Amino acid sequence: QVQLVESGGGLVQSGGSLRLSCAASGFTLDVYAIGWFRQAPGKEREGVSCNSNSDGSTYYADSVKGRFTTSRDNAKNTVYLQMNSLKPEDTAVYYCAAVASFYCGYSWYAGSEYDYWGQGTQVTVSS
Repeated sequence: QVQLVESGGGLVQSGGSLRLSCAASGFTLDVYAIGWFRQAPGKEREGVSCNSNSDGSTYYADSVKGRFTTSRDNAKNTVYLQMNSLKPEDTAVYYCAAVASFYCGYSWYAGSEYDYWGQGTQVTVSS
């Protein structure tokens, strides 16, 4: 069964850090580009980052650049999103998604090209 499972969300104070995990089962992540997305109540889904395994390149939304970092552990078939200097506006449900491509597409942030999605994990940042 193909599955992506996010974990690591929770409640944190402004300025704090969290690390989200995205564990894959039923397929190997090393031939997939991995995106992270978030959706806050009443807002549209937002692309946070996309990581290409082939060359290690990662793209970030301007809103998180310099604060969030994506990494992979292919041995664990897991991708991570390290979130530092969190702000209340980072509060959202965070999702990981996988697309069968060695590279992130030009429209990686749109979300339409991804093959698999996780169920999401809640991140709440208090002021």
